[in-house]
This record gives sequence, structure tokens and C-alpha cells, in this order.
Amino acid sequence: MTKDKSYFFCGIGGSGMLPLASILRGRGATVAGSDRALDQGRTADKFDWLRAQGIALFPQDGSGLTQENQILVASAAVEDSVPDVMASRELGLERMTRPELLASLFNAAPRSIGVAGTSGKSTVTGMIGWILHDCGRDPTVMNGAVMRNFISDETPFASALVGQGDAFVSEVDESDGSIALYEPDIAILNNVSLDHKSMDELRTLFGGFLARAGHAIVNADDAESARLADAIAPDRLCRFGFDSPDADLRGENIVEAPLSVAFDVIAGDEKGHVELAVPGRHNAANALAALAAARACDVPLADAVASLGRFSGLRRRFEIVGTAGRTTVIDDFGHNPDKIAATLKTLHAFPGRLLVFFQPHGYGPLKKMGDELIACFADNLSEEDRLILCDPVYFGGTTDRSTGSGAIVDGVAAAGRTAEHIPDRADCGARLAALAGPGDRIIVMGARDDTLSAFAADILERIGH
Repeated sequence: MTKDKSYFFCGIGGSGMLPLASILRGRGATVAGSDRALDQGRTADKFDWLRAQGIALFPQDGSGLTQENQILVASAAVEDSVPDVMASRELGLERMTRPELLASLFNAAPRSIGVAGTSGKSTVTGMIGWILHDCGRDPTVMNGAVMRNFISDETPFASALVGQGDAFVSEVDESDGSIALYEPDIAILNNVSLDHKSMDELRTLFGGFLARAGHAIVNADDAESARLADAIAPDRLCRFGFDSPDADLRGENIVEAPLSVAFDVIAGDEKGHVELAVPGRHNAANALAALAAARACDVPLADAVASLGRFSGLRRRFEIVGTAGRTTVIDDFGHNPDKIAATLKTLHAFPGRLLVFFQPHGYGPLKKMGDELIACFADNLSEEDRLILCDPVYFGGTTDRSTGSGAIVDGVAAAGRTAEHIPDRADCGARLAALAGPGDRIIVMGARDDTLSAFAADILERIGH
């Protein structure tokens, strides 16, 4: 369905666009694209890699859209005034959103495995993809994060895997409502909490996702997810968890270490011992979800457990940048209350002060979940920890900027924790380096900005000097 088509991605460098473009190119389609970051000279290595795959890149000025058989792939939020959109309209080209295109590929797969939830989607997707690959199933994987197991000199941005097997594994997004497009053979629901939409909207979207699945895998330890599972017929349902008595696949005896976590798993008569090379109780829960999905794909539990022991995690998910002057710098994707809390709890399981930097991923999300972010930081920072926020990500447009980082800092400070608002990110880096001392952990948190990893590396270099 793709080989004879030509796709043009407006914003091809985005975390959701790049892997989809790679999958299409790997399946033989003609793929081209543009990106504002390319025009601005940012993240050049990523665009060089896209070119190496045979993907033509153009300025975002409409010059790449010249043929009547091209399909424009662009976010629904991209305005009609963008030159690429104007050029496509003049030519009368078909336009698809990223989720529409992804859902068409996903739904056509012989075995579609969709991973949903407010948090943990990318990690569980990476775990399932790795298990199936390691066990010889040759899956196609669509992820919003780079999977470290698949990184090589030829694939430095391995957020996608193009396989020849039946399985198509993908995370699916509820933030724009597009989860309603997916019809999974196997549906995984990690958790449900406030992020981009109201709780009522989330319940409807996630509940519909589970109802459309041939087999539903649900976190029984998460109250909202467990409630949605009650509507699923028992013969189509697998519950997983550590605490719930209803769990069909159960974990127990968790042992945490600074950079790893281990636990036992029980599924009927099968038992195993999991040793993960990524830390935190949340990753233990992610592993249970992945094991349940692997079993639904007829992978023996022992094989899946062994593969998980070789899972090396995702880039920007609690990624250790390095240590200098006995201060460790960690790069993390945390951007909503659940993700941030999971990372901070993992760190606080062991001694040492936390110097937390947070770059909000937009003014809209900050306004919607500002109170929850304040509560998250107030509850998960100790008296000795420091929190520093720069201004939110803003690449232009008509977004309401009335609620900024200062409001979050004021709320956290009012709750008795130490927080600072330093508008410029470079100044935040200098401040963090100046504060750093032996035994401290610096955590760089935020989403939707590929330059955060370079920012974290720069802080480490500052400390080293």
C-alpha cells in the first residue's frame, strides 16, 4: 500500500514524524520532507541521517511539493499559511495527519499491538519491540523515542524498526484524540491520569481503545485503568500488577538499585525472575505490561524474561549523561506530573540532593496542568533539593502565554520547596553548574525539544571544567 506512493512530511524531524517516515521509506515508498529546525540549522546530524536513507529534504517554503501524486503529511494544527500547506492546496494534493497515516499502516498489519496510557508508552513499546526482535519475530516498531538496543553507526536515531514479521508495535496517542483511529489486535493500557485532556475524555478514549481490541492488557494497580478493564470480557482480558489481587500476570519481590530493578513474575504455572538494566518501580510495571504482550504473541515467559534482561532502555528516559566532580547528570523526558514523579521517586530511593531543571513543553500544557505540576514537585522534592525552571518551549504562533513558568515556581515555593524561575535556558545551565556539589544528581527534564540532550551534556562539561 506504500511502495507506489510519494509522501511529503511537513515537520519530518519531529519525534512522531521521523520514525513514521523511516518506516515508509524502509517499505519502499518515496519520502521527502521539510522542517523548521532544518531551516534554523538545528540538529543537523538528524537531518543528515534522513538524507542517508534516501529521503529528500527541502526548505519549508513549498518548494518540495511539485507533483500531483504527493501526499502531504502534516499535523492538523499546522496553519494554512505555512508555505508547504499552501503549495499542496494549489496542487490539490491529498493531506493526511501523522496519526491518520500511522493508523492506516497499523490497522492493516496482520498483528497490531498498540500501547496506550498517560505514561510509559514509549518504554513499553521499546520493551515489546525488543522482546519480539530478540525472539526472532522480526517486528515493525513505531516509537516516539530512540531505542538504545537498535542504535548503531547506521541507525543513530533508531526510533523505528522495519521488520518483515506479522507484528506492528506502536505507541498510540490520546492527547489529540487520535487513539480513536486504532483498531488493535492487542491493546495495552498502562495508566490513566490528567495530561492533555479531561478525565472524562480520557476515560472515553481509553475505554474505546480497549473495547475495540481483540485482547486487552491492563494495569490492575492503576485505579482508573482497572475500572475500564471491568467492561472487558474476561476471555479478552489480561490484568497485570504488583499489588492487585485481580492480576493475571503478577510481579512480586521488587529489589531496587540506583541503575536497575529486579523482581519475580508469575503467570499461571509459569514463573520467572526479571533483572532490568533500567531503574525504578515504574519500569518494573512497564516490564510486566511488555511480558503480558509477549505472552499474547505466544512468546514463552522464560524467553521474554531473558530478552528483557538485555533491554538497554530508551534515549532520554533516565539516561545517564555522565559524572564529573562526583555530580551525576541525568537526561529525562519527564514532562507531566506522573512521569516527573516516577523519576523523582526513583532518584529519592537513594541518598543525594537533586538539582532539578524543568523546561515546560508548551504554554498550553502548563496552563492545563499547572496545579498538578506544583503538587507533583511539592510532594516529590525534599527540603534540600533545588528546582529551576526556564520559560516554556515556544516556536511561535498564537498560543496563550498568560501562564508561564513563574506561576509554577511561585506555587512550589509557597509549598515550602526551593524553586527558581530563570527565563533563559543558558543561564539555568550556568546556575546548575554553580550549585553542583559532590553527591548531587542534576536532572534535565522536558519534552518536544531535541536540544535538551545537548544542554545536559553542556552542564556536565561545565562541571568538569
